[in-house]
Amino acid sequence: MTEQQVSLFLVPVPIGNLKDITLRALETLQSVNVILAEDTRTTGMLLKHLEITNNLQSYHIFNEHKAVEKLVERMKKGEVFALVSDAGTPAISDPGFLLVREVIAAGLEVQCLPGPTAFVPALVNSGLPNDRFVFEGFLPHKKGRKTRIDALTEESRTMIFYESPHRLLKTLAQLAEAFGEDRQACVSREISKLHEENVRGTLVELIDYYENNPLKGEIVLTVEGKAEKKESKEDKRKAKYGKEE
Repeated sequence: MTEQQVSLFLVPVPIGNLKDITLRALETLQSVNVILAEDTRTTGMLLKHLEITNNLQSYHIFNEHKAVEKLVERMKKGEVFALVSDAGTPAISDPGFLLVREVIAAGLEVQCLPGPTAFVPALVNSGLPNDRFVFEGFLPHKKGRKTRIDALTEESRTMIFYESPHRLLKTLAQLAEAFGEDRQACVSREISKLHEENVRGTLVELIDYYENNPLKGEIVLTVEGKAEKKESKEDKRKAKYGKEE
């Protein structure tokens, strides 16, 4: 059985420290025909630093629906593409899903390289349980925001959110109202950069902290899930033998 040529590579790029680029990522970015970039200026600066010269094409949330069909047709003719976002792994709260879906539907091969993703170090650094977790990405800005938060009130797994600096306090307040002020959480910002910071505490403690401390940079918010109710010996007995008459 012959191995099918990969038509689309998803290539993670550093979220901060440029040394986090992998050797395989470097090799792939050098070898493909075209690199699809969320922002060609941002990716252009990265490629210059890495001393890589290759063809760049814009691919972002505003043009992806129009671009997908033509890109798939080019792949069918043998062109090989790499997709990168401005930082981290493509398609994680960034464009990519639509292209991957259509490339697979066309019977072509897709391969995602392992590499930087902001929520993984944030989860591990938080000190919260990480055996089971749910990634929520960005909450809706307006419509559906409260509905999404309310739907998570019974979630027992650790929850991970992406958030912007100017909305963090609003989000912390809304989560405190929905989950309770004493719910443990961690705000991770500027991961792998010079001023990386992980601030841990209850939701209300985090609100107090960020009301008095300047906030900037990329943010990952990790929140403890609802404590699962432990079954008492009496509940176990009733479940085993049934209720007494």
